[in-house]
Amino acid sequence: MMPAKRPEPGLIDLLPGVRGSMEADAPMARFSWFKTGGAADVLFQPADAADLAAFLKDKPADIPVTVIGTASNLIIRDGGVEGVVVRIGRGFNDISIDGDIITAGAAATDITVARQARDAGLAGLEFLSGIPGTIGGGLRMNAGAYGSEFKDIFVDAEALDGDGTLHRLAVAEMGFGYRHSNVPGDFIFTVARLRGVPGDTDAITRRMEGIQAEREATQPLRTPTGGSTFRNPEGMKAWELIERAGCRGLMRGKAQVSDLHCNFLINTGDATAQDLEGLGEEIRRRVFEDSGVTLEWEIRRLGRHASNGEGDMS
Repeated sequence: MMPAKRPEPGLIDLLPGVRGSMEADAPMARFSWFKTGGAADVLFQPADAADLAAFLKDKPADIPVTVIGTASNLIIRDGGVEGVVVRIGRGFNDISIDGDIITAGAAATDITVARQARDAGLAGLEFLSGIPGTIGGGLRMNAGAYGSEFKDIFVDAEALDGDGTLHRLAVAEMGFGYRHSNVPGDFIFTVARLRGVPGDTDAITRRMEGIQAEREATQPLRTPTGGSTFRNPEGMKAWELIERAGCRGLMRGKAQVSDLHCNFLINTGDATAQDLEGLGEEIRRRVFEDSGVTLEWEIRRLGRHASNGEGDMS
């Protein structure tokens, strides 16, 4: 009797051992705020920065790595994500405060950092309560809201490169611009130090309550969404251009331009990532025809289009 043929090794079999969790063919819609998206070839959730550094050092060099946090500003395409998706979560969410310096792990949520700063009597971080995401994502895109940006509170940060080497980045090395930083694409943030200024806790609380009330009144917070879809062109508001082009309420499949804030896309039921991305591209087309302005995506889109997709929209 011939011995049974051994199965071909899968991607997960080619990867080094880790202390965190590793899952093959991992559904990603469970993480996306849009509740859409295909599977990652492999999902790795590291235990801590040392676990992540060892993985990056030892993994085969030709295997692509994609990093996500809370996936609050992300469309994960229906065909899934090639290679390894690293999800930065537990093990990267510690927060400590020493004087006016807040040290926050990359997975700490912006609103949690804002609340802890408030409780310590530190002002200047209230705007973080209006950003649905994590510190790591905020650093990558210089996230901002209500008149402030990450660059305004940044001291320094630590990041691992694609080989697992640790780097400490000062503000000059971040290259902050509008919703952008110049940090190399393979860097993975692990921790940041941010600076507040002493302030009155009651005043800080009122500011944060005002931000929350404004968000509740103007953004579709109770519906699967992904935050602001397009960057504001210089001197313009993206939502005004979208409304002027007649896109408020526009639908594609089960994806819709929010009636409450037309720079937000929403999933009205079982929208696909293709519905959402296709709707975004239709908005871009209509805005360009109406105003001559080319809107730039603020939402990050990653992964493969479904096999029945309509071509590359990147």
